[in-house]
Amino acid sequence: MTVRIRPGRGLRGPRHAGHTLAAEQLGALSLPVGDDGVILGTDAEGLTQLIGFHRPAPYDVLLIGGLWTAQVLALRAAATGARVAVETGRTQAWTALARSAGAGVECVSLHDVGRVPPTGASVGSPVVVVRDCGMRPPRGRVVSSPWQSVLTLLPYLSPVAPRLMRASALVGIQRVSPEEAGQVGRILGLARNETEALPTLSDGVTLWVAGRERHWVMTGATEVETGLLGAARRMD
Repeated sequence: MTVRIRPGRGLRGPRHAGHTLAAEQLGALSLPVGDDGVILGTDAEGLTQLIGFHRPAPYDVLLIGGLWTAQVLALRAAATGARVAVETGRTQAWTALARSAGAGVECVSLHDVGRVPPTGASVGSPVVVVRDCGMRPPRGRVVSSPWQSVLTLLPYLSPVAPRLMRASALVGIQRVSPEEAGQVGRILGLARNETEALPTLSDGVTLWVAGRERHWVMTGATEVETGLLGAARRMD
């Protein structure tokens, strides 16, 4: 799910044997621009937590939370070199972000629900699809695929939430009611103290769950993000 950055150590890379190429093969190399690590925030130990959206396999993320957090992640994904396609029924809530992202380069596009075109995602041009389609998002025409991750935003639990939680590789939960927390805890197998903490979370705090891995993360906005999106908030 996430990668920890420990002070003075940097990122711990994969333990692979070295690769060699003949000189005449170097011209065939191509590399994606930007890191694939999108900063979620810091955990309880003060360590930075990242999410790798850019993957050679389908990757689905569910966020049960506020629009603010989803928009911060969309901005940060665009900053890593990804193209971001937003499928939304409230275009006006995303217009300022789409205009401001990319410093004049169109990297965030807005689409009506069910109208996201094929994106042509590739290793050199990864895509993050953000689905902001309300409490009952329809099954999307554009789904996760190699180099195209899908982030679905649910403001609260709904009848489709259990299916989405079980189908997602990573689930983020922000402040919910005690009744919703109980349902989330049963589906994700949370400990009792984790379930009881969900209704008390502050704005900007998310419990990220991937299998048995859990991280409580505080997402803090940069000065630019605050100027564009305002302060962290759970309610929109």
